[in-house]
Amino acid sequence: LTVVLFYSAATVLCVMLSLLSRTASLRVRLPLHRFLSTTTAASSSSYDLCVVGGGPGGYVAAIKAAQLGLKTVCVERRGLLGGTCLNVGCIPSKSLLNNSHIYHQTTHDLSDRGIELDASNVGLNLEKMMGAKEKAVTQLTGGIEYLFKKNGVDYVKAHGTLSGPNTVECALNDGGNDTITANKILLAVGSEVSPFPGVDIDEETIVSSTGALSLKKVPEKLVVIGGGVIGLELGSVWSRLGAEVTVVEFLPHIGGAGIDLDVAKNFQRILKKQGLKFKLNTKVTAVDKQEDGTVSVAVEDNKKGKTATLDADAVLVSVGRRPYLDSLGLDAVGVATNDRGRIEVNDMFQTNVESIYAIGDCIEGPMLAHKAEDEGIITVEGMLGGKPHIDYNCVPSVVYTHPEVAWVGKTEEQLKSEGIEYTVGTFPMSANSRAKCNEDTDGLIKVLGDKNTDKMLGCFMINKSAGEMINEAALALEYGASCEDVARVCHAHPTEAEAFREAALAAYCGKSINF
Repeated sequence: LTVVLFYSAATVLCVMLSLLSRTASLRVRLPLHRFLSTTTAASSSSYDLCVVGGGPGGYVAAIKAAQLGLKTVCVERRGLLGGTCLNVGCIPSKSLLNNSHIYHQTTHDLSDRGIELDASNVGLNLEKMMGAKEKAVTQLTGGIEYLFKKNGVDYVKAHGTLSGPNTVECALNDGGNDTITANKILLAVGSEVSPFPGVDIDEETIVSSTGALSLKKVPEKLVVIGGGVIGLELGSVWSRLGAEVTVVEFLPHIGGAGIDLDVAKNFQRILKKQGLKFKLNTKVTAVDKQEDGTVSVAVEDNKKGKTATLDADAVLVSVGRRPYLDSLGLDAVGVATNDRGRIEVNDMFQTNVESIYAIGDCIEGPMLAHKAEDEGIITVEGMLGGKPHIDYNCVPSVVYTHPEVAWVGKTEEQLKSEGIEYTVGTFPMSANSRAKCNEDTDGLIKVLGDKNTDKMLGCFMINKSAGEMINEAALALEYGASCEDVARVCHAHPTEAEAFREAALAAYCGKSINF
């Protein structure tokens, strides 16, 4: 008993010291005098920091800089803040995902729940559904402008081009030009849709993710080129609304980079039950418009060489994104990029030009809004003497289908390649009481732990609330928790989060309680 109490007290002490250390670091007063302009009578176009790009990384960095006392301006070419994420990405797609799920549930699922409704009389008003999406976007973009005013960030609607290590030439959206000078410049220019060789996107019948968010009608047949996160989310939207969706993926699995292969197989099985069709290990060789307005998609099996043609009313090209660096002036100033076209930065997110920094999709790392936001904050703090740190292994990824799929940490494949011995704990949602009550039991939780130390190394989730639940796993990884640590935390009952606890318990001692 004495030994147990000793180790319990030691554990509590370590956690308290860790929390105190992190809290203390947040309270450090950064030495602003090392960075601020010494001239107080600067012109309206002279700043301590100029942020080029008003997406998640840029606008968050600008607000943080202003909060820390820097005279800050943000230059955004779109004329609307929030970047791709808010305007034609994360936010509008989540609106459509939510409302299309409600529509699909209304037409397919209510009678089993004791709700009598004539599904044949349920109508789809696509225009109103699109209006709900636009309403969410408008409210949120306006919210960022309000935050800029609240925090004293100047906002310039213009295309910004580097003309020197401390100057940005602005081609104003309303006409004319302006020159901004700043002690530091932060590039947060985001990314754009990667083109598909030989395919012309018209955003009407052959669309990118942008066009897929605004189709005028539900296509009878939709072919999705690319089975990654964006393709699966938007494919799900139109499948729920009545389209016959076929996903063509070059790789042997869906979900894109970082997904656990077992989870990918389970995910594909669930989506197939929902009606989506898949052609994996398959490449697209041609996309041709027909005279009747339809589109033919020529495909070829990567292994067998067998060819086929898919007919479609619309084609979604979703093969990834690339940094948006057009007319940014990198060459003129001498900012270096790597062989993948991304801006090279050091641990301080500083380019080879001392006064110019870069974050988000235009540098290495996952192209995720929340990753860019974190980089924006720590980069600004680093400019003022802080020590930037971000563990990309602890950045979660989410696919917002139904059920959702989320993961953080390392996959089994990565651990095997690194020679790390590990344990596996899984728990099916069919054994979770809350999922049973909700009649929503598709999915599982999978936890990977170090075989020798029990440290949690990765977590993968398929369930209705995976996008929310994965944050507990991210917190566990960030603090270096063991699987036992999570298993011994009391979780409210009944909740889906209990499944995470059960999976952690299985990884820790080999057995869960309720399965």
